[in-house]
Amino acid sequence: MRRLLQVIFGALWLLQTSISAAEDQPRPNVVLIYIDDLGYCDVGCYGCEDIPTPHIDRLSAEGVRFTASYITNPPCCPSRCCLMMGQYAQRFGKYGMSRGLPIPEDRPTLATFLSDAGYATGQIGKWDIGTKQQGPLLVGFSEVAKIPPKKVYTRKEVDSLPKKQGKPSRTSKYFCLNEAGETVWLTDYNGDSMVNFVERHKDEPFFLYWSPEAVHSSSTEVPDRLMNRTTAKGKRRKLAGAIVSVDDQVGKLLATLQKHRLRENTLIIFTSDNGANGGEGGTSTPYTGGKGDGTQNEGWVRVPTVFSMPGTLPQGKQYDGLIANFDFYSTIAALAGKPIPEHCDGVDLFPFLKGERTGVAHEYLFWLNNEPGDAVRRHLVAVRWQDWRLYRKYEKDEWQLFDLKTDPSEETDLAAKHPEVVKQLAAKHAEWSGTLVPLAEIPNLPAGPPIVPTGHGWAHARDHATSQ
Repeated sequence: MRRLLQVIFGALWLLQTSISAAEDQPRPNVVLIYIDDLGYCDVGCYGCEDIPTPHIDRLSAEGVRFTASYITNPPCCPSRCCLMMGQYAQRFGKYGMSRGLPIPEDRPTLATFLSDAGYATGQIGKWDIGTKQQGPLLVGFSEVAKIPPKKVYTRKEVDSLPKKQGKPSRTSKYFCLNEAGETVWLTDYNGDSMVNFVERHKDEPFFLYWSPEAVHSSSTEVPDRLMNRTTAKGKRRKLAGAIVSVDDQVGKLLATLQKHRLRENTLIIFTSDNGANGGEGGTSTPYTGGKGDGTQNEGWVRVPTVFSMPGTLPQGKQYDGLIANFDFYSTIAALAGKPIPEHCDGVDLFPFLKGERTGVAHEYLFWLNNEPGDAVRRHLVAVRWQDWRLYRKYEKDEWQLFDLKTDPSEETDLAAKHPEVVKQLAAKHAEWSGTLVPLAEIPNLPAGPPIVPTGHGWAHARDHATSQ
């Protein structure tokens, strides 16, 4: 009996020790970097040769690079809504741009979810989500970097700027003033804000969402000091300089995490809101299409994506399975040790990346962009399965079928040759469409106070809520 009691008490002691160790283990941090209009082949780790991106490439070398990462609700506004809600945006009636359509209040945003889980939540840069009343401070972010005052050009300075669809206004888009009144490049300013957020929250779990204006058009103002670090030619030089600046900020972030020994306890997700802008010289090689022209093609919806968390995720790995940006919510929720909310369409990607699960994260992915009044070029009905892509511009059109493995530029329609594949994928799309809600009406809401205050430093949810 004495021996039995020793065994029991010993087992209880080990259990308590394990529980205490788990409780003492700091919860993982998350930094989500969401670039505007970054093409699949516009960073080094995806084959770009004329734009140096050593820090983004380091993320890839120390993490997982995805080759089939998708935006299922392009372009910018619906893409961000899908990201923040963790589901197809059509599930709440958003079928295209629909700027001003509310995000649902009956399910938590990613920021709300993490805030409720005890995370400090911060947002920097572009928002473009929900209504004018659904700013980041009211949908889960505890603090938001204020919008710094923009540089105002003299008339002489305006006249000296390169022409790009007419002269820019006297108010700069990408230069701002710091607290000392000095003119600084906005992306650099954002990077300093990232460092500031990490420094202030280094002793608690945090979620930081940085969505810079870069590399969104137009890139007229990009300074020579950035362009000259690239070998890009022609109109692509401006875009290249903007991408170099983004890479610099990733370097600042990595240095700060390393300084505080947070690198291995921080998941960094680096991705884009939609594919390349060909008008700016962006490229999604070997895929065609992108923002502006070719929005029915693969290059508009396939984006560069890297997950990096040394010590937890494998390093230098490539994952070829289908994923979408709504998977980020589910993955982050699981990483935080919380159940994935029922409304999420995504899955936890970590088991697939770590080899704990076989197969693919998603067998099928779907698209249905047909907002009335939306730009005609943005209409898209499509399905991805294995190497196949079934697509048509309008629902009245005939399906076209492409094998992306042998024909990434989508030049040869194989629908007539493989009618069984067309039938299978069309049926799957119809089945998925049947789970969606109708197109929602955009409310006509009066303009209110700015969703993100202007100035320097940070706005806090506790203060913003009382000012509404």
